[in-house]
Amino acid sequence: MSTSTRDRIVRGFKATLVSRAVYMLSSALLMFVLARTLNPDGYGALYWAIGILMVVQLFADLGLGKSTARYISEYSEKDAGQIPYLLRSAIAYKLIVLAVVAYALLLFHDRIAIALGDPDAAPLLAAGVLFVVANSFSGFSMMAFQGLNRLGYSAAVQAISGAARLVFAVAFVLLGFGALGALFGYIVGYAIAGTFGVAVLYFKFYRTYEPAEAYEQGLSRRLAEYSVPLTATRSANVIDKRLDVVLVGFFLPSAAVGFYQLGKQVVDFVLAPSESLGFTISPNFGEQKASGQLEQARRIYEEALTHTMLVYVPAAAGLVLVAEPFVMLVFPQYGGAVPVLQVLAGFVVLQAITNLTSDSLDYLGRARHRAIAKGVTSVANFALNLVLIPTIGVVGAAIATVATHTVYVAVNLYIVHSELSLRVRRLSRSIGTICGITLVMAVAVWLVTPLVSTLPMLFGAIGLGVATWAVLAVASGLLDPGEVRAALASGSS
Repeated sequence: MSTSTRDRIVRGFKATLVSRAVYMLSSALLMFVLARTLNPDGYGALYWAIGILMVVQLFADLGLGKSTARYISEYSEKDAGQIPYLLRSAIAYKLIVLAVVAYALLLFHDRIAIALGDPDAAPLLAAGVLFVVANSFSGFSMMAFQGLNRLGYSAAVQAISGAARLVFAVAFVLLGFGALGALFGYIVGYAIAGTFGVAVLYFKFYRTYEPAEAYEQGLSRRLAEYSVPLTATRSANVIDKRLDVVLVGFFLPSAAVGFYQLGKQVVDFVLAPSESLGFTISPNFGEQKASGQLEQARRIYEEALTHTMLVYVPAAAGLVLVAEPFVMLVFPQYGGAVPVLQVLAGFVVLQAITNLTSDSLDYLGRARHRAIAKGVTSVANFALNLVLIPTIGVVGAAIATVATHTVYVAVNLYIVHSELSLRVRRLSRSIGTICGITLVMAVAVWLVTPLVSTLPMLFGAIGLGVATWAVLAVASGLLDPGEVRAALASGSS
């Protein structure tokens, strides 16, 4: 890839990774405090309600954020004067849809709680009206900045959201407001971040673009139309990431939701770097397709995929090995989360690939095909959850997620290959080397794990695994310390 493109990706990746680190660190601290304060039942009740609200969020957001980002990215190259019109249309669509969904939730929140078998959740769902509105504007501003390729602002919105959420949720819980107080902490965090994001979007970008003489005919319609397949994909994502939590709470006690949610949150923490990289590189694919530079897009994707696998295949193996001592030392009340976390280690690799690939396909104009694949596998995931959760418990939800996501990732990779003609043999050799590195690292960690009985010993076992991985990654040639230093230096310049 060209030096300028590499530098831009590195700068965006560093900004996004720092913000993601702030967000995930605040999430980890929030997870720790809430899990220790609320007990498994209260913790599960909170995240069961949030799972329901994220399903509602889908209808409030549709695919407008990503559709807006896609067209902003495209018209930044073609006709930047259309961007103010795009933003105006997107906000208008969003306000209409959001008003309808928020009013419906306010009107029917108690009936939803009763229908799902927990009338006590009604206050949480009523407060969820504010949650949905605040989260909607926070997420929209992040996507708009991504389309503008100004990832520093997206990073700032995310970091503000995580930090503010931590401060207010912990404060409200410690003041004795329980799960409802924690939810209001989320609301305040998203509201502060959304206000910041929309203000920057308006003053820094909307007001500074010189509008074209006229809004391109049909562009507003295409903006809405492209949100349809993106909405289908988001619907499938909600089924994969949120509806399973709702189903666990429907079939099993609240404590089971707590076990499952804890496992998923640990996995989300591990996946932060891959999400940052995917968020960073995806706008480049839209720009390069618009300018006919697919060869460069292929090199970017192959390089990113290799380095992602170099990190996440060993990370997944390590997670399986240290899951039990980690959970029992840090969250002793949550022993039921151990098998969930071990199964979800497979999801770590799959989701790392998805984080790298999904947004890229949207910017390549393949959102419809990805939506079909996601829709089919998500329906299968839902069906598997209905079968496995009542029969084998909370681990069944994790098994369903891994099984169906494997199919989805395979289809995504096929679509990317059809667009970019990936060099499969070269990638296969690299993956084989990575598996060899993982095996040696896993043996080293497995030998010392039985000795772990304290947190310092746990960190020592993890450090041994990281050191083994680093030596082998450098020795194999897959990781070049000089290139890493050069990339970091160029990203800072």
